[in-house]
Amino acid sequence: MLQPYREILSRPGALAFSVAGMVARLQMSMIGIGIVLMISALYGSYGLAGRVSAVYVVAQALCSPQLARLVDRHGQARVMRPAVAVASVGLVTLVVAARADSNPWLLYVAAAVTGAAVGSFGSLVRARWSGVLGGDPRPMHTAYALESTIDEFVFIVGPVLATVLATGVDPAAGLVVPLVALVVGGYWFLALRATEPAPTISAGGERVRGSVLANPGMVVLALVFVAMGAIFGATDVSTVAFAEESGNTGIAGVILAVFAFGSLIAGLLYGTRHWVRPLHQRFAIGVVVLAVGVSFFVVATNLVVLAAVMFVTGFAIAPTLINGNALVQQLVPPARLTEGLTWVGTSLGVGVSFGSSIAGARIDADGSHGGFLVVIVSAGLALVATLAAYRTLRPRPDAKAADERVARAVEDESPSATAGAAVAACEVAESVDPRSAVPQQRSATDGQVGSAVEHPAPPRPTGVAEDG
Repeated sequence: MLQPYREILSRPGALAFSVAGMVARLQMSMIGIGIVLMISALYGSYGLAGRVSAVYVVAQALCSPQLARLVDRHGQARVMRPAVAVASVGLVTLVVAARADSNPWLLYVAAAVTGAAVGSFGSLVRARWSGVLGGDPRPMHTAYALESTIDEFVFIVGPVLATVLATGVDPAAGLVVPLVALVVGGYWFLALRATEPAPTISAGGERVRGSVLANPGMVVLALVFVAMGAIFGATDVSTVAFAEESGNTGIAGVILAVFAFGSLIAGLLYGTRHWVRPLHQRFAIGVVVLAVGVSFFVVATNLVVLAAVMFVTGFAIAPTLINGNALVQQLVPPARLTEGLTWVGTSLGVGVSFGSSIAGARIDADGSHGGFLVVIVSAGLALVATLAAYRTLRPRPDAKAADERVARAVEDESPSATAGAAVAACEVAESVDPRSAVPQQRSATDGQVGSAVEHPAPPRPTGVAEDG
């Protein structure tokens, strides 16, 4: 089952940049909650903590795509080395200012600087995979699944680690680890120049102008990712409230970890198979399955039932994110790959912020039931947006042709071993090619580009696909 992962990680430099990228990404699941824990403890105000965290999230959402555009234009190291330095200074300033009981306005400024410069290392890693694998959809599918699994691991470990450090060591300790991870992992990743994608320019030698959001498919994808982020943010807050109402607040973290663990398993298994159903169809099916799954949260009668429903529903998360990130590669030109990936990543983060804040307000009014209703409404919005604008998610003609070539190759290949019962759960959202019995095919946070086939892989295409 792990053979596809061994194959891609054996590529020169692949293991190093993937591990370095994982370290650099640890901060993305820790800074937000670390800010809330630190400021609420030092200032005694959850309202101030939430506002400072929101400033960080908004600054990152607005500025990360612009950083990504500069990365596509000038290269990862040239842009992100100074950006990491600025983000680190901002984070240190935030910690020092909070410890010194400074004016809240200094906290807002420091949070804004940090968010504006931290960027999206998940997008940088995926862009490297596109270059290392030559844009070949087969191994790219496995690479995206790997990175999605790493994202899930980061979101399982990060919040728990931040909470333990902030409550058991020092209120600011929850931000020290992400600071170290950003500096060490970030500069380690950026030092690996051999796998860094070359800056891209248009065929005429001029800079590509405009935004990737000029593509209607990218707008739809960004909106769907905002709604999906709202699902996750509202689920987090609602689960804590449900556990508190059940008299066992401490179990909330375990239930959320079960949710993420289901997604992690699905991501790993999804990457071992190669799929022939068109990518935009797979993405739409994943959104449908996720929407149906979360609708059962509101009818859970106890924590055990909620954990079971979340575990099963989690199987729809990673495949849907993988497919969504892979769609970016088909929707935007290679010269805008990092920018496109960053838009969907930041859209997810914005959605998490919106979902948690709206669910929090509803929980204050109606308890955890109100929060879970926010989850259902968010899922409904994601579903409506996907189905209403389904045609816009179809790939560019050149990407579609490549997808069809791989599909024909899949049909001619003999199938490999199935990965067990969890794969069957994934197949609820997929289908199987009748001739090869190979399932047809979420980023995955943080892929594939269409269909892929199991090894041995055919010669790589010469063009570079996007969205690593």
